[in-house]
Amino acid sequence: MPKLETRFFCQSCGQDFPRWSGQCPACEEWNTLSEEKYSASQETQSSKFKTQNKSQQPTPINKIDFSSEERISTGLDELDRVLGGGVVPGAVVLVGGDPGIGKSTLMLQTANSLKMPVLYVSGEESARQIRMRAERLGTLSKTLQLLPETNLFAIESAIENVKPGVVIIDSIQTMFREDITSTAGSVSQVRECAAYLVRIAKTTHIPIFIVGHVTKEGNIAGPRLLEHIVDAVLYFEGDQHKQYRLLRGVKNRFGSISEVGIFEMKENGLQAVLNPSEVFLSERPQGVSGSAVTAVLEGTRPLLLEIQALVSPSKLVAPRRAVVGVDYNRAAMVIAVLERRARISLSSSDIYINVAGGVSVDEPAADLPMAAAIASCVKNQPVKEKTLLVGEIGLAGEIRAVNQIELRMAEAEKLGFEVAMIPVGNLKQIKGSKLKIAAVSNISEALKHSLDS
Repeated sequence: MPKLETRFFCQSCGQDFPRWSGQCPACEEWNTLSEEKYSASQETQSSKFKTQNKSQQPTPINKIDFSSEERISTGLDELDRVLGGGVVPGAVVLVGGDPGIGKSTLMLQTANSLKMPVLYVSGEESARQIRMRAERLGTLSKTLQLLPETNLFAIESAIENVKPGVVIIDSIQTMFREDITSTAGSVSQVRECAAYLVRIAKTTHIPIFIVGHVTKEGNIAGPRLLEHIVDAVLYFEGDQHKQYRLLRGVKNRFGSISEVGIFEMKENGLQAVLNPSEVFLSERPQGVSGSAVTAVLEGTRPLLLEIQALVSPSKLVAPRRAVVGVDYNRAAMVIAVLERRARISLSSSDIYINVAGGVSVDEPAADLPMAAAIASCVKNQPVKEKTLLVGEIGLAGEIRAVNQIELRMAEAEKLGFEVAMIPVGNLKQIKGSKLKIAAVSNISEALKHSLDS
């Protein structure tokens, strides 16, 4: 029996060390080292399990045939959008999200929609449990084969026998390699199993979807190396108590990382939201102060969102500032500009800002509607009906231009908006819009023209 020694692995970068320390010497993260049993002869043992592939020979880049590398449609338009048009043969896609958010449901629906044999490997549920979910979702595809297994080498044998078009691993934290002595879910197991799956995908040209759990900080559990070695990382976001889910790409070697897919969780599974702007604005109150509509871009898709603000007198020494869906520092900057440049007193008031629908906005185009919503609540004057506000606010109170203004205005036009308040710098980009254009250059001018008097 090989001698075991104690090693300490960093949960963040995956490096191992002979003794514990509060800070990882490699990535300088704190409290990330965990103790594991490690076999000194582990590398020797693992060599006998490695697949024997023919050695690859160097090939001139202009002689490599890429015409056959067409993307494979998953059958789910929103998933294809985030992947950049479909999954590339041999790609490894990591799908992360909170427990119960719908990762397994998404993968099961994807397996049912694919027009090819799919091997679904589950390390968390039995075949009967998956069949129960498939009955509810209506995903009893004849080309879908289930394999309740956690041994990675047994999974490799099944892939060789079945020869599927796509493989789904649910989840990577349950997989283990026999030649590694640590338990499933440990840093070394997650790292080595993921690397082994990547090797299988690249040598067989079979796309592999890997489901991963997230930590309480919102990061995918395991070493950060896990996200580096895969081709695409998708985060499935949303509130378990609300029906909408966002599939966001944070890494994609074969497409854009700014695309977002929007789903609605229903009794029969996830349904694509075809017109998300209309959904997010469907419950917006009319004629109420503290509400403004803006257009943000998620990749190539424009979304109309409602930004709400509530300002109330504070009895605290330090008034409270609470924001949901926007960056706190950006909100603080907008509040400071309003107080100094627009002469609106906010230093003795609690301010609450929210993006309706549970969507997060991280682009500066939401500055102007945020300021308008705050000023609207302070003055108790609603923002003018059917008015879209877009613009970045500078510290001098100027309204700066934003990108892709025509896409934003086209989306507003489809939903019946009549007026678009935009920065002066965007005027030259407007061609043939039916909206009435209100170009503004500073915050005072914008508030004067956007609020009902």
